[in-house]
Amino acid sequence: MAADARNPLTPADGPGAWAPDPPGAGTATATAPPGGERRAGAPPADAARVVAQAGAEPAGGATAAARAAPEPVLLTDAAAVHDVPQRLTAHGCWYPSVDPGGRNVAFICDRTGVPQLWTGPVDGEEARLLDADPDPVTEVSWSPDGRWIAYTTAPGGGELTRVLCVRPDGTGRRLLAGGRPGASAYLGCWTHDGSAIAVTLTEPAPAGRARPGPEGPVADLPDIAHTGGWAGRDGRAVLLGGTPLGAPYGADATGLQGLDASASPSREPGHRALAAYLVDPEGASAPELVASEEGAPTLRVCGLSRDGRLALLRRGPRGRREALVVRRRDRAVTCAVRVADGDPWIGGFAPDGRTVWLRSDSDREFAALLAVRLDPRGRRLAQWPVAARPECDLELLSLHRDGRHAVLSWNVRGVSELEISRLPATAPDGDGPAALRGAAAPRAGTSRGVPLPHEVVTRIAPAPDPDGPVVALSGSRRRPGVWWLPHASALRTPWSSRDEDAVPDAGHAPVQPFPVRPVARDGLALGGWYYRAPGRSPGEAAPCVLHLHGGPEEQERPVLQTLYHELLGRGLDVFAPDVRGSSGYGRSFVDADLGTNRFAAIEDVAACAAHVVVAGLADPRRLAVMGRSYGGYLTMASLVWHPELFRTGVAVCGMSDLTTFFAGTEPWIAESAAHKYGHPEHDHELLRSLSPMSRVDALRVPVLAVHGEHDTNVPVGESTQFVRAARERGLEAELLMLRQEGHDFRRADNRRLFRRTAADWIQRHLTSRPA
Repeated sequence: MAADARNPLTPADGPGAWAPDPPGAGTATATAPPGGERRAGAPPADAARVVAQAGAEPAGGATAAARAAPEPVLLTDAAAVHDVPQRLTAHGCWYPSVDPGGRNVAFICDRTGVPQLWTGPVDGEEARLLDADPDPVTEVSWSPDGRWIAYTTAPGGGELTRVLCVRPDGTGRRLLAGGRPGASAYLGCWTHDGSAIAVTLTEPAPAGRARPGPEGPVADLPDIAHTGGWAGRDGRAVLLGGTPLGAPYGADATGLQGLDASASPSREPGHRALAAYLVDPEGASAPELVASEEGAPTLRVCGLSRDGRLALLRRGPRGRREALVVRRRDRAVTCAVRVADGDPWIGGFAPDGRTVWLRSDSDREFAALLAVRLDPRGRRLAQWPVAARPECDLELLSLHRDGRHAVLSWNVRGVSELEISRLPATAPDGDGPAALRGAAAPRAGTSRGVPLPHEVVTRIAPAPDPDGPVVALSGSRRRPGVWWLPHASALRTPWSSRDEDAVPDAGHAPVQPFPVRPVARDGLALGGWYYRAPGRSPGEAAPCVLHLHGGPEEQERPVLQTLYHELLGRGLDVFAPDVRGSSGYGRSFVDADLGTNRFAAIEDVAACAAHVVVAGLADPRRLAVMGRSYGGYLTMASLVWHPELFRTGVAVCGMSDLTTFFAGTEPWIAESAAHKYGHPEHDHELLRSLSPMSRVDALRVPVLAVHGEHDTNVPVGESTQFVRAARERGLEAELLMLRQEGHDFRRADNRRLFRRTAADWIQRHLTSRPA
């Protein structure tokens, strides 16, 4: 694809446009507000400073807007020693990032009841809490020079996040982006020397219009075309009226095309935009704007070439993610390649900057390691798969700091397989795609598998030794933990919880699920995992809870779920299926629920219930259904489309009316959701017919709704209106509102309250005599 109106990622000139400070234009100081330092989350003493930091436009017009970029704001140091109150015996550790020496790890841990930033040695007990503030931490990244640890937090547990950094000893804590109420920011990559960190933050968007560029006109992205029709193309669904990703449209041999400036639409200012900056944590140099896009659902800087010329960005809504190569000097897009959903860290550059390694499903059913060869100007010459496996996705890709090794995690029917590979030499030199003709494309070199003690890898952190990465693992018999893998050994870090502490309050050992393969009513093969309650005899049909995951593109994995163990401890079996739309089964399976095929996904729930009943596992008179996010929607839909199938339901953060959901959700969520469910204007009738509220008169059973009070992904009103409608029809219905939570429940006390309330509800309704 080309650097045109569809994909320029370049700002407009004129009043209100973004403009980085020119070289030598001054520095962004980092001093404490008058009256001393303040704690995170407290009202700032210097409001104008925080407004500038947050990326909002202060009064003063274009001059002020040119300064609307992140700059550090000092905060009170909030480190704590290891012996803080230990509220959790069984805790989780995840999202590791390794220091340059390879001996220490920064990670997220919930041992105090809230996910917070910790550090600890890979082979020692001396863990240290670096930020004792109660805001949950969601991402962590240690700088390549070892001087800083950057991390993302979610104030109040909500959906809007901010980026901070702190010294490894817990001093110098400062806010980099997202401090203003209503603003949001998240992490990108570091520069190779550690002098700056990429951050993405929300900004008001200027009106879209084309302008002359050094190599032709560029413009803001227009709204995505959507006629409201759906069709299949090459086994995957695309929007009619739009251009499928990767389809040529007037492109030249290099994949670039010109842009007619008169064709660029003009839009009203004031829409939300994302902008990515490089920010110096020291505040010694001005931030640099890397890219910006109006109406973007996501925009993350994933890599920078070593010579500093090019940046690798991930953009686009789910189902239509792209990797973009952007020239930093003029912020022009030189190359775009489709990449897979899932982990946002999609790849990086080879040491020479001429090859990009990507986790991509471009022209493929399953994601693979893709090499993209670039010309000296950053334009694509050729691309080819370097490492691929049949019938499974490359789920995680971590490039070593030397740029010559990679750690690959493959999703094999829900279980991870890890391998360390030597990356191939780059393609033969040449000036075009002909450079690869007549010779086999280079493939991955030597690789070795790494045995894993548990089923699922959730994150890979490269270490100085290519053969000794640090990984976050989860499994059906343990809490999430961090493991060091030196030379085929698997060593649990001492500060991760032990396997025997996995479910200390359950009264039984963790249950290992077994795979189940239902078949949909239209013949499509589905998947899932079945958990048998302890002590259950093999031939006994049990009360069973169908738990539906979110997404829809998530996948059920064999990892420890405390909710499941709460239900299992009550004598309830759990079946967690993957209906159509789930990941892990290929791109066609993910797209199999688009548009009107959503009705088939609802039918899949009934097919899954029928499968475990016919198999003799579940009692057809004692079935319940529950799920979170999209699974909450599917729960409500199943209760009204199949009113006689389930005895009760628990809907967590689910959408009850897709039209009110689109009206109330975050704009970038709506951008992605339109691809999955339908356009809120063009597909209004489809959305109405797919909404559980349109059939709520068919509801026959009690329902419990659960929601986080700060959820802006799926507004709380979605649960409220469904519970109200159920009560108006004389049914038992309750709403559990969790304080200081958003779309994800992160606090231990709230998670405990949720799972116990849900288990109480289901147990009561499945063990009572049917009316």
